[in-house]
Amino acid sequence: MRILHISAECYPAAKAGGLGDVAGALPKYLNKAGASTAVIIPKYYTRWILSQEFTIVYRGSFRFHLAEIPFVIEQITSDVLGFPLYVANIPGKFDRPGVYADENGRPFGDEVERAICFQQAVLEWVLQMPEKPSILHCHDHHTGLIPFMVKHCYDYNALSQIPTVFTIHNGEYHGAFSWDKGFLLPAFNENARGLLDWNYAVNSLASAIRCCWKLTTVSQSYMAELRQYSNGLEGLLQNEIAKSAGILNGIDQQVWDPATDKYLEHQVQGNDFAAFKEANKALLCQRFNLDPSLPLITFIGRLVGEKGADLLPGAIGRFLQYGHRASFVILGTGEPMLHQAFSNMRQLYAPYFNAALEYNEGLAHQLYAGSDFLLMPSRVEPCGLNQMYAMRYGTVPVVRSIGGLRDTVIDMDQPSGSGISFSYLTQDDASWAIFRATELYKDQDRFTQLRQRITSLDHSWEKSAETYLEIYQALERSSDPIEV
Repeated sequence: MRILHISAECYPAAKAGGLGDVAGALPKYLNKAGASTAVIIPKYYTRWILSQEFTIVYRGSFRFHLAEIPFVIEQITSDVLGFPLYVANIPGKFDRPGVYADENGRPFGDEVERAICFQQAVLEWVLQMPEKPSILHCHDHHTGLIPFMVKHCYDYNALSQIPTVFTIHNGEYHGAFSWDKGFLLPAFNENARGLLDWNYAVNSLASAIRCCWKLTTVSQSYMAELRQYSNGLEGLLQNEIAKSAGILNGIDQQVWDPATDKYLEHQVQGNDFAAFKEANKALLCQRFNLDPSLPLITFIGRLVGEKGADLLPGAIGRFLQYGHRASFVILGTGEPMLHQAFSNMRQLYAPYFNAALEYNEGLAHQLYAGSDFLLMPSRVEPCGLNQMYAMRYGTVPVVRSIGGLRDTVIDMDQPSGSGISFSYLTQDDASWAIFRATELYKDQDRFTQLRQRITSLDHSWEKSAETYLEIYQALERSSDPIEV
């Protein structure tokens, strides 16, 4: 069985969020489970990609309105990733240092053109393969037109019997664009126009949901939530329930291993997590000028409303203004208004608060290792990986109970509790959850027991990979998606 994953991101080559982590881990574990799995992404000019050696495997071109666009498919020569990684080199489209935006966070502005070009380049390459993939696995709206293209675009009809799997990592983004740009699409059967249209626009996500053979999301709870709220696609998702499945993501336990993590100053020795946490916490407190005797609570992620980052200034401020004490660190980039708010808090709440307003993979690993608690007050969290990284490193997650956070974090007051959860998206609820964390920290026996429990949990990819493999096998046996 040959699986081709088609994605806009893949860690460590190009990553902006959880999509990159999944595309960089799931294929590795599918290969271990017996499938032949590869990934293709655009060839960005990221530091990692530019540091690699590639070999050319295919040269081709495709029609893009009135132009003929040349492209090259290249394969990384090393086997460092555990799966073959291919990149689509399309001059003028992706040869930029960012994935979706420039170094100042400004979107490039030609996302529609870039996405269509990437998807066509992939399909042109697949057409020429002597041994074609058994499954095309597409990820998020950037690749959402592929299930439609293989069924209804004349140039790609030869691929119509290859089953397509489509995974929604974040249903907030639809990849929709006006029909004014419809001329950019490859020629298609006009009778199928309705499969592209949603609310009088081309909607890549809606089209993928309609046309794919199998639809998945990255947790069971998120699949249910999408049927209640998905920016207007609720009815469509309810109609497609028969071909839908929620499959919880895992984490790459080779990358996230406290015993071997190359980013850490102090790695865990044996099972001595107490010494591991103490040493890494001391480093962080020295770096951020914080008191190591206080519980260290961190937020790691994009500073956007989707992640609930806008709740943090009020929730942390309320907690500290009531006279409670803890140390807080924020790591991430995002909305300028939040950058300014956290910069002000450095002065207002010193020495209890600090922030690193940057993307820093190494510091993120150090924070997972040295923090006592991880805050995730998300508005939307399809799966969430940060809470799993935190538990792997002995850091207790404090989460809003939504999406994958609901599926992975059980409140500490319940049997087999694995963290602290709260339900409502308010500063009061978030502040109360922080207070519960600090009260737990004071009870060191209970805190140590909880830490020991969460470090023993299995969040690896093996189980999820087996579930995907079962889906692929069912699709491969079928000649019609309705039969699956």
